[in-house]
Amino acid sequence: MNTICKFIGAVCPYGELAGRIGLAAIFLLAGFNKVIGYAGSQGYMESQGVPGELLPLVIILEIGGALALIVGWQTRLAALALAGFTVLAALLFHFDFSNGLQLILFQKNIAIAGGMLVLCHAGAGRFSIDKRGKSNGT
Repeated sequence: MNTICKFIGAVCPYGELAGRIGLAAIFLLAGFNKVIGYAGSQGYMESQGVPGELLPLVIILEIGGALALIVGWQTRLAALALAGFTVLAALLFHFDFSNGLQLILFQKNIAIAGGMLVLCHAGAGRFSIDKRGKSNGT
C-alpha cells in the first residue's frame, strides 16, 4: 500500500495540472469562438432572452478564467466564477429537458461546474502561480 501512496504522490501534481488544462480548454475555446462569431453569439444570447450586451463580459470570463486556471493564478476564485457561470448557462440555455441534446448539454454543464467546485476546494496544486506565492512566503 505504501508503494501505491508514493506513486500517487509522485504523479498527482501532473494530474492536477492536466486537470486544470482540461477544464480550462472548453472555456478557452468557447471564448475564442464567441470572439470569432461575435454576431452569431450575441444573436443566440438575445434569442434566449439574455442581453447581447453581456457578451464581452462572457468572453472575458471564459478566456480570462481559462488562462487563470491554466497558469494556476487565483485558481479558487476563477474556478468558483466559472462554476457559477456554467450553472447559470445551463439554466438559461439548456433547460429544455424534452430535447435530448439540451438535456445532455445541461448535464455536461453541471458536471463541469462540479469539477470547478472540486478545483475551488483543492486549489491549483504544485505547478501553479498560486503555489509559488505560498512557497515564497507570500
